[in-house]
Amino acid sequence: MSLIAAEHLAVRLGGREVLHHVDLSIDAGEIVTIVGPNGSGKSTLLRALLGVVQPSKGRITRKPGLRIGYVPQKLHIDPTMPMPVARFLSLPERQSAQDMAQALERVGLPDVLHQDMTTLSGGQFQRVLLARALLSRPDILILDEATAGLDQPGTAAFYRLIEDVRRDLGCAVLSVSHDLHVVMSASDRVICLNGHICCSGAPHVVRNAPEYRALFGHGTGGAFALYQHEHDHDHDHDHEGHAHAG
Repeated sequence: MSLIAAEHLAVRLGGREVLHHVDLSIDAGEIVTIVGPNGSGKSTLLRALLGVVQPSKGRITRKPGLRIGYVPQKLHIDPTMPMPVARFLSLPERQSAQDMAQALERVGLPDVLHQDMTTLSGGQFQRVLLARALLSRPDILILDEATAGLDQPGTAAFYRLIEDVRRDLGCAVLSVSHDLHVVMSASDRVICLNGHICCSGAPHVVRNAPEYRALFGHGTGGAFALYQHEHDHDHDHDHEGHAHAG
């Protein structure tokens, strides 16, 4: 069975239907990225899958015993209250020094265990959030705009790290992202959301879907040209995957 699935999902917030007729499933080991304009319901969908927001219609099913690691978009740490990385990683459950050291090693920050959270750079902070998510030994990692605020090299490095984590741990990854140029090269499947699922499929298929182009046009910072150059040779004769319009 899928790790997590939504069937005929609808969510109402403040009297407005934010999501409607959403059907999706995430399988073990795949990297799935949700893209869509501001206000399209991306974060609401993640919160519904996490169980934070209750659906107004439809249902969400999770594999029994499913372990979820969550990396939020932003997390505010009170600058007046000292918070060493080791203490942060032990919230809400105490972690062993060995497990914390291994998690930090995995995200490329072996030397920050005793550093204060407020002294970390943006990229280091997001990697510590990822390390904390990995301590739960997740079956699926859920990332809500985890690279917001990072520059392009930092964003690309973070996504390479996510690919390494998926390869080494075998966990699935479900992320929301605005980084279209990275999404196209770092995802197995892309879901284009705008209140409902407009289209979904392999990145090279979604890239050419009229629903996607209607939302994002052609001016995505060279995303199409970059992806096309790197991947068309491999994929254009590959008939796997179809864009599913909704």
